[in-house]
Amino acid sequence: MGGRERLAATDPSFDADAVDIDDADVLDRLAPVVREWWVEQFGEFVPGNGGFFTPPQKEAIPLIHEGENALICAPTGSGKTLASFTGIINELFAKAREEELENSVYCLYVSPLKSLANDIHRNLEVPLAGITEKLDERGEDVDIRHAIRHGDTSDSERQAMLETTPHILNTTPETLAILLNSPKFKEKLETVEYVVVDEIHSLAENKRGTHLSVSLERLEEMVEEPPTRIGCSATVEPLDTVAEFLVGREEPGGPARPYEIVDTRFARDFDVELSCPTDDLIDTPRDVVTERFYRQLHDHIQSHTNTLVFTNTRSGAERVLHNLRETFAEYDETNSGCHHGSLSKEKRHEIEQSLKDGELDVVTTSTSLELGIDMPHIDLVVQVGSPKSVASLLQRIGRAGHQLGETVQGRVVALDRDELVECAVMLKKAEDGFVDRVFIPENAHDVATQHVYGMAINRVRPELEVRAVLERAYPYRNYTDQDWERLCRYLTADYPGMEDKNVYAKIWRDENDPPDGEYHYDEFDVGERLIGKRGRLARVIYMTNLGTIPDSFTCDVLIRGGDEWVGQLDESYLDTLEKGDVFVLGGSNYEYRYRRGSKVYVDPTSARPTVPSWFSERLPLSYDLGREILTVQRELLDNLERGGMSEVRNWLRTFPIDENSVRAIARMFREQVAYAGAESVATDHRLVIEEAKDHDEYERHYYVHSNYGRRFNDGLSRLLAYRVAQEANANVQVAVADNGFSLSMPLNRKVDLRRILEGIDPADVRDDLRASLDGTDLLQRYFRINATRSLMILKRYKGYEKSASEQQVSSEMLLGFAEDLGDFAVVEETYREILEDKLNVAGIEDVLTDLERGAVDVTSVRVDSPSPRAFGLATLMASDVVLAEDESAVLEEFHRRVMAEIEGETDGDGAVATDD
Repeated sequence: MGGRERLAATDPSFDADAVDIDDADVLDRLAPVVREWWVEQFGEFVPGNGGFFTPPQKEAIPLIHEGENALICAPTGSGKTLASFTGIINELFAKAREEELENSVYCLYVSPLKSLANDIHRNLEVPLAGITEKLDERGEDVDIRHAIRHGDTSDSERQAMLETTPHILNTTPETLAILLNSPKFKEKLETVEYVVVDEIHSLAENKRGTHLSVSLERLEEMVEEPPTRIGCSATVEPLDTVAEFLVGREEPGGPARPYEIVDTRFARDFDVELSCPTDDLIDTPRDVVTERFYRQLHDHIQSHTNTLVFTNTRSGAERVLHNLRETFAEYDETNSGCHHGSLSKEKRHEIEQSLKDGELDVVTTSTSLELGIDMPHIDLVVQVGSPKSVASLLQRIGRAGHQLGETVQGRVVALDRDELVECAVMLKKAEDGFVDRVFIPENAHDVATQHVYGMAINRVRPELEVRAVLERAYPYRNYTDQDWERLCRYLTADYPGMEDKNVYAKIWRDENDPPDGEYHYDEFDVGERLIGKRGRLARVIYMTNLGTIPDSFTCDVLIRGGDEWVGQLDESYLDTLEKGDVFVLGGSNYEYRYRRGSKVYVDPTSARPTVPSWFSERLPLSYDLGREILTVQRELLDNLERGGMSEVRNWLRTFPIDENSVRAIARMFREQVAYAGAESVATDHRLVIEEAKDHDEYERHYYVHSNYGRRFNDGLSRLLAYRVAQEANANVQVAVADNGFSLSMPLNRKVDLRRILEGIDPADVRDDLRASLDGTDLLQRYFRINATRSLMILKRYKGYEKSASEQQVSSEMLLGFAEDLGDFAVVEETYREILEDKLNVAGIEDVLTDLERGAVDVTSVRVDSPSPRAFGLATLMASDVVLAEDESAVLEEFHRRVMAEIEGETDGDGAVATDD
């Protein structure tokens, strides 16, 4: 039953056959004083809307009034959060006027970011103060309290909340989990009637969302009546999956709780275009490209009130701001700024406030301003390079045009040929209404550990009851008996030698059997299996080690042998490095050898880098968008075959891209086909293996064109490298990008990579990929993260805080022991997270299954020099000229070789070699 039909069934005055919900219908659901305030605030005609309410408000407010769970999907600035709060405030004021509000919490607003919670807290003050003032004028003393509580809340503020409890509490997933185990405050949550989860897409896709989903089930069993759950997001897909994640299940194994979806994602008008400073990104001098880019950016900023510029790295955001100030006298510290996660909290807050007040002409950022902090004066967003997903693109450009009725203006600038294709497809798919799917982690043992431990700490209870709470949460709907036993064996330390490693039992589980047992609880049935906490310090350990956000640290880089210190690397960068990889640090090249704890040992080298400096900082291309790009490449080839270059250019002009982009994309594919044939272009029906020999360095390179994103390619490249190394008995170097990967080995080694790829049984992928992880830094790092989340390694204990590097040392000592235990929960979760969440094993299995049944073919091409579509794979250097210092000279040399061969093979009529 849809939202309108459901309302019609419960409210005879509601007209389900109406084309649109009328403003009057919505206003009728508001109390007179709330209605009066709303009309005063929003009573003017709204261009493009036609009334008091925006589309999401029209649909959401009646649903909230009826107590329906709802997922509200609407563009940034369309009023979805105000819609949630208006419906809730309306109900709370009605209770307050009847003196039915207790000194406890009635609405939980859960935000992924502290700053976002702060922002909503400020925005709540306006309607609450306005409505309260109107009631004061009528002689009614009504007070709806609201407060914010997260990691930065002081002890005195927390204590005050016990005495005078907010009716609306803004918080984060981590703080909510703590409150559920707070002996005094958890009672304040028993009256919760509404839960709002904002920016739900950014939580659902990671373990913070998994943690929150179980917290909501724990809350559900505490409250007097099931609370109404409301999720808000600007861009999310699939809607039903995310809605089910929001609402959970009535019973394990049962259907999802009832919910409604308010889908007004495309209710606003978008004016978005891709531009490129030149139609030739290879031979146009670098300084010319850079000058044109900054001139174009300057013109955009000057023609708008407030401009927000997104780059893909923090260093890129810093560089853009620096170059703007250096190049143009119009910018200084008074009217421009930079915002990213490495800056101090005070500096970020200063920039945020200046943006809110409209005082800055331009702010550069990486990802830190992507989520819903209200910036009403932004009227243009510029994205430099690819944001890697349609969802991220829409989220970022949605920061512009916050005033109702305004057109969202966004400009995307591509400075690299591979990203040019990526961005062109992205904008076209956004225009068509496509949104990338959110993939929700499932059956995470580490999160389950925390919640089962937390429930046991609160009180002794039946095991079946604890398990039921866990399995009502969407991520654990398929949790098996084997999963549960594995978890309980870990929690009870049911393995020999665990206590010798200072890993102790966290719970006991036993039957309530008075004749033989040591305890008996009268409220439980005899023979019922119970769970309880172990250890006097259990609550302290739990409350001080809770959460899913991993600590990170920097590693000292030392010259092997002499221990000379050369700099530092973020540990996440080490995920990208294998023995023999070359990277740049401090302007010099180093070959990675090994790591010991927080120390990395390297050898100086003059070899070309194999892993770019930005690798770990950039977001990976979404798997769904990658598949769309492959489909578009097939369509481009069809147009090329049907009508030549003019047909391709005319077809590309149907995309929201400028003429330089049209010509650059057409030229690249023309050169690709002329040099290596149409079969060298990867499509949704074809993987391509390109083999090239590097006689100067005596290496053989295989470039695999598979545009499924970096996670997919990271996994498939490891799988192939594992098999190639076994067959060729040679060290294989791997370099990974979003549009493919390269495998390199000595020139005197050769394998049939196509045969190896075609010979992989999809059923063997998980086992082989798991085997390929043995002994890697990636496995060690993720084991440390999961061991810490699982409270196997304690970050804080008896006043001592263990740093991330100390945690890593502890985990390295525990990993071998844990692996020898066999079916051990923390080890299994480590492999699950790497395979499923980081390496997209499901995507690899799908593509290899398509290959097995003939839906996808593999073609091999041999070339003397990398083809145009392999240029990026061959260099894997910074593709953003804003960051500069890439190997443009190498690209130019590759291009020169390609063009020389193309021109040498033409019949003289210029059909291939002439400019388009």
